Amino acid sequence: QVRLVEHGGGLVQTGDSLRLSCALFGDTFNAYSMAWFRQAPGKEREFIAAITWGGGTTAYTGSVKGRFTISRDSAVNTVYLLMNRLQPEDTAVYYCAARHSEHGWNNYLRADEYGYWGQGIQVTVSS
Repeated sequence: QVRLVEHGGGLVQTGDSLRLSCALFGDTFNAYSMAWFRQAPGKEREFIAAITWGGGTTAYTGSVKGRFTISRDSAVNTVYLLMNRLQPEDTAVYYCAARHSEHGWNNYLRADEYGYWGQGIQVTVSS
């Protein structure tokens, strides 16, 4: 029933900014914590950032902390990932994910905790 639709990928240059969005359909948005993962060619899927159902707590992986910001807007049932100072190492397919609040907050790093996933969107950073 729940589906996630992503927008905002593209080709940018090193140092540029880009904002991804992911809208949730089919259930109550504030019942879900939301997260972003990415997967580069030949690499494992990597946790990037997560935000609690109410938006009061966020978490980031060390490689993006200070550059990326996750946020959510309940008026449009959407989670965002603002990416600043992009580097070629950020090139990957980016996926949003939703986890029902019944799972709590602990273990937000685990991909298998998330029941719903977006379609994936390509971000390419050229040097």
